[in-house]
Amino acid sequence: QVQLVESGGGLVQAGGSLRLSCAASGRTFSNSAMAWFRQAPGKEREFVAAISWNGDGTNYADSVKGRFTISRDNAKNTVYLQMNSLKPEDTAVYYCAAKNSLWFGGSYDYWGQGTQVTVSS
Repeated sequence: QVQLVESGGGLVQAGGSLRLSCAASGRTFSNSAMAWFRQAPGKEREFVAAISWNGDGTNYADSVKGRFTISRDNAKNTVYLQMNSLKPEDTAVYYCAAKNSLWFGGSYDYWGQGTQVTVSS
């Protein structure tokens, strides 16, 4: 079992930056691919970014490429999402997810409770 706790959300103006963190406990974090998803009001949850177990591989949704960066620190059991040049359409609840696999892709096995990100225009 893996427990995931997100933090770092908040209210920011368009063009600003936020860094989300996801602290993991339980199963060996360093063996898990990790990802961030988001869900805006009235919309389905969507993929944002993913990272492989060792950080060598990353993947991003087209809507965030060049603005968001996913990274991880296996010594701290934490994955991050640096979000720059934020837009109002980035407003959503952001969820951290973990996978019982070294590589991302497909479904994820564990989910956090989410952290709210609100971008004002």
